[in-house]
Amino acid sequence: MRLLIPFITVLLFLTSCGSFNKILKSDDIDYKFHKAQDYYKAEKYQYVIQIFSPDYFPLLKGTKEFEEAFYMFAYSHYYEKDYFNAEKLFKQFSETFTNSTRALEMEYMSAYIFYKQSPKVDLEQTNTLKSIGMMQTFINRNPEAKQVKEATVIIEECKQKLEQKDYKAAELYYHMGQYRASCVAFNNMVTNFPESNQSDYYSSKAIKAYYQFALLSIEDRKIERLEEVVVDCNEFTDKYFQSKYKKEIEELLVTANNNIKKIKNEQIKAPNGS
Repeated sequence: MRLLIPFITVLLFLTSCGSFNKILKSDDIDYKFHKAQDYYKAEKYQYVIQIFSPDYFPLLKGTKEFEEAFYMFAYSHYYEKDYFNAEKLFKQFSETFTNSTRALEMEYMSAYIFYKQSPKVDLEQTNTLKSIGMMQTFINRNPEAKQVKEATVIIEECKQKLEQKDYKAAELYYHMGQYRASCVAFNNMVTNFPESNQSDYYSSKAIKAYYQFALLSIEDRKIERLEEVVVDCNEFTDKYFQSKYKKEIEELLVTANNNIKKIKNEQIKAPNGS
């Protein structure tokens, strides 16, 4: 009995392979189409892709099955995570079957595919940027589409990912002692993410980073850069007067002014300053 079970398994596998090869070799396009439908319903998408070979589609042009076959073919690549080809096929579908009730769905999917390829925060975010751009284009072109709500959520999610990535980079610069780069990075975040509820935090971090940069500057540039910190602190308290970071910046303002006075006093006492 133990020997019989593996034998039956192998026999079924060979029979299945033989049946599928029969489908592939068949010249009957209707037979192939219906078999592909069966495999698609059974979620055996790799078989659908094989049946709809490059030689098969030209035979379907002009038939009522052409659109359905193209639809299954595109989604089969998507479900098999072949996003590169799926994106092309979704786009081709919406361009080829412009009057189809599925055209809008496929146009959306050609944008959604980039969202599916958006990587982890620490990696390069080209697909995340493409997802934002294509989703926004879809919304602009189809403001009444049912997918607009989901597209809006995806755009916001992608923006948050980009914001998180930039934040990690700015923080890393700070911890590595690259204070000027950290200041620039945090200031860029204030500019690039104007709707963020963390704008005051990023601005405060930029000021703190520049303060550290000023302290490490050569003597001839310290006062000038500390005075820039003073200006930035005052602008912060005016702009973010209700911020929870206001007290920290006010304390930094006092510290920066005290440092300026100290340096000036030391310059007066120095032999070359008398």
